[in-house]
Amino acid sequence: MKITLTVNGEQYPLDVEPRRVLADVLRDDCRLTGTHLGCEHGVCGACTVLVDGRAVRSCLMLAVQCDGSSVRTVEELAGPDGEPHPLQRAFSAEHALQCGFCTPGFLMVAAGALERDPGLGDDPERVAALVGSNICRCTGYEPIRRAIMRAAREWPDKPT
Repeated sequence: MKITLTVNGEQYPLDVEPRRVLADVLRDDCRLTGTHLGCEHGVCGACTVLVDGRAVRSCLMLAVQCDGSSVRTVEELAGPDGEPHPLQRAFSAEHALQCGFCTPGFLMVAAGALERDPGLGDDPERVAALVGSNICRCTGYEPIRRAIMRAAREWPDKPT
């Protein structure tokens, strides 16, 4: 089936089998390997991307469902000059990654949430709920919570 995905602002005209999931198309056809596949059941969150601004598990979404949609992956976070995104800087500063396998999913779920509500970082309970949506086997989650709250303080659209 012929579809066009707009991924990180670039159009990808593709011919995909209707049964292929978005994660596989992003990794194999678009060559964007930052989206990781963990459980492939939608539980772990490693494959989280933003589709039309909404965080989704790309292992559960068919690529054909995204025809004409805007898809953002972790590769899009860094600026055009390679300058790290506030979330990437905060994850580094707070040691919120160890093996790094889950990190792209956490970055994307946090980016989507902070873009919708820059004040999210002021509410530790909401940050904890957000972090609880993904699985990390290394960090114990506390550094990830601190990183999201730190990034929220630097967020460009934060209300004053």
